Parts: sequence; C-alpha cells; structure tokens
Amino acid sequence: MKKNMGTVDKVIRIMVAVIILILYFTQVISGTLAVILLILAGIFVVTSLLGFCPLYLLLGLSTRKKE
Repeated sequence: MKKNMGTVDKVIRIMVAVIILILYFTQVISGTLAVILLILAGIFVVTSLLGFCPLYLLLGLSTRKKE
C-alpha cells in the first residue's frame, strides 16, 4: 500500500470529519443523512491516518509530494 495523500489532503479530510461530528452531536443532521455522513467521516479519518486513499489509486491520482 503506497501512500498517495499529501499533508494538506489529510488535514482537510480530518477537518471535514470533525465538522460532520459537530453537526451530528449538535443535532443539526439526523436520520439517514447523519448515518451516511458519519460513515464518510469514518472513512476520511481512516484514510488520513493511513495516508492512502483507494479511490486515488483507482483514478491514478496522488496529492503526495514527490520525494
């Protein structure tokens, strides 16, 4: 599993996940939308921690700087 996410990409994903959590816990979002967004937030956190996005691999993208 080759890392394909840059630092800015990771930070943005974590920020989006935190915003979704805040919206959920303040009951701004609920029901099916909340479940879908919470799953997305979980995926964002996991991919950020791993530094790898499977969708980027399929599309041939990388936001990581070349070394």
